[in-house]
Amino acid sequence: MKFAAFETSTDWCSVALWLDGELAALERRAPNRHAELALPMLGRLLAAAGLAPGQLDAVAFGAGPGAFTGLRIACGLAQGLAFARGLPVLGVGTLEAIAEESGAARVAACLDARMREVYYSCYQREGGRWREVVPPQCVAPQHAPAPPGEGWVGCGEGFAAFAGQFSSRFAALRPEVRPSAAAVARLAAPRLARGEGLDAALAAPLYVRDKVAFTKRELGAG
Repeated sequence: MKFAAFETSTDWCSVALWLDGELAALERRAPNRHAELALPMLGRLLAAAGLAPGQLDAVAFGAGPGAFTGLRIACGLAQGLAFARGLPVLGVGTLEAIAEESGAARVAACLDARMREVYYSCYQREGGRWREVVPPQCVAPQHAPAPPGEGWVGCGEGFAAFAGQFSSRFAALRPEVRPSAAAVARLAAPRLARGEGLDAALAAPLYVRDKVAFTKRELGAG
């Protein structure tokens, strides 16, 4: 199976190419430039592999939660590639991608959602798959539910933004871990092989939260 993967839910623009079990990826920190950079990055990966876009079998993308614009860009790129070629599309949760990227077995994944909240979820590695222990949610950091048991590692930028609220609750904090297109591709590969890809028209971001800004009254109240 040959498929492309996009991940643009954070400041990082990340693109990967899965070729029958081999993985190549490019990423670049480029806030607000994902739409400009992602397709040329994929073009470089395809050229290096000697492939054309028409030879892809599917497209995967980081579905969210994360930055709203970034999620729409990844979803739109996946749909654009897939529509013209009749390819299946698969969205992969960005918090699960953080867990996959971490290398740990018990991961609390956390992204800064702004507005004094975080996107938060917990995953445990079991039998080569991730089991969702705490479902993705948008919550104030002090109210993020602690996962059961010990040995949990906190991964993601949310642990840098709100370290004071989290530092005593986890075995270790690794705020530098981020979702990547490579992690999205590794998670997507077995799912696509099982036929879990969707028609491009059905692909959609996972926002978790609909609200994007405070009202004037809320800002005035601090």
